[in-house]
Amino acid sequence: MKEKKHIVYTAIMALLFFGMSFFCWFKPADDFSWTERRPLDQFPKLNMQTLLNGSFMSKFEEYTLDQFPMRDQFRSMKAAVAFYILGQKDNNDIYMVGDYVSEMEYPLHKEAVSQSMHKFASIAEQYFQGTGVKLYHAVIPDKNYFLAADNGYLSIDYEALFQQVKEEGSFMEYIDIVDLLQLEDYYYTDTHWQQQSIIAVAEALADAMGAEVKTSYEEHTLDTPFYGVYYGQLGLPVNPDHITYLTNPVLDSCLVYDHQNNKEMPMYDLDKAVGRDPYEMYLGGSLSVVTIENPAAATDKELVIFRDSFGSSIAPLLVDGYKKITLLDARYLHQNMIGNYVEFTNQDVLFLHSASVLNNPSAFK
Repeated sequence: MKEKKHIVYTAIMALLFFGMSFFCWFKPADDFSWTERRPLDQFPKLNMQTLLNGSFMSKFEEYTLDQFPMRDQFRSMKAAVAFYILGQKDNNDIYMVGDYVSEMEYPLHKEAVSQSMHKFASIAEQYFQGTGVKLYHAVIPDKNYFLAADNGYLSIDYEALFQQVKEEGSFMEYIDIVDLLQLEDYYYTDTHWQQQSIIAVAEALADAMGAEVKTSYEEHTLDTPFYGVYYGQLGLPVNPDHITYLTNPVLDSCLVYDHQNNKEMPMYDLDKAVGRDPYEMYLGGSLSVVTIENPAAATDKELVIFRDSFGSSIAPLLVDGYKKITLLDARYLHQNMIGNYVEFTNQDVLFLHSASVLNNPSAFK
């Protein structure tokens, strides 16, 4: 009787194992994970060379992990066990405090910060010498600045980062915006700040650069829920955010041009608001070169912003103070290509990046 039970158990386990394996291998491969917001590995190239050098088996293992049946459900189960049964404070560095979800940023990579500042200094040396540009710099604290250390999570030394940036970027005027921000200015499930919460930040940046953006806006909140980048990484159901964007007649009259794809585009792309990354609705997302021309400007001042994704949502709030704003993303645009898009004369130039980007050793080209 016991032998029959063992045979039955073995047969069930074998059926589950081989059934799941064959289903994984032969089911149509998914191209993209909407919960994790990333492309999924596809079946690797199979030939004698990839077999002999071991690359096929290595990539095949990654493929099977990405294409495993019910992958999202198993990820949710793992996260629930980690948080609610094992009592872990995080799951793969993703953690929750109340309704806020974030990823631990640790440790402080001083070499990476130095690399970032060296990149900015190199751009300044190549393009700004002998011109009348005025250089400014500001650091955007990521959500962990307000969330991590006070709740017992590992956190970088932000004060040390800010001080290093000031010292190594002494060729620029530093604009401190940290005290103008608080945790509530950020999305619950995403890394970014909310546009309607950073009007005071935009005014402070403009004021420090001698521009004026005192204006009023009309708020529009999208009905579509916004599940930020941390939602899928967490693996547990949490309440979504909603995206609000700001308009006024000046913004409505602007001409926005995407130089990466050589086309005009809207200030706010509502089609992308229901796409893979809804935050990309702000100025088209992570584009290397974007210009905003303001025909209603009462000034000839121009602004060039070297930025990361945070800049997409704050740039529209600076439009009122400038005739033209050019956004350059040095993460995707090679330094030697910058001169193809901007002739530097007497513009305001603002380097505006988040602490997490400055702390990334491979952030810039």
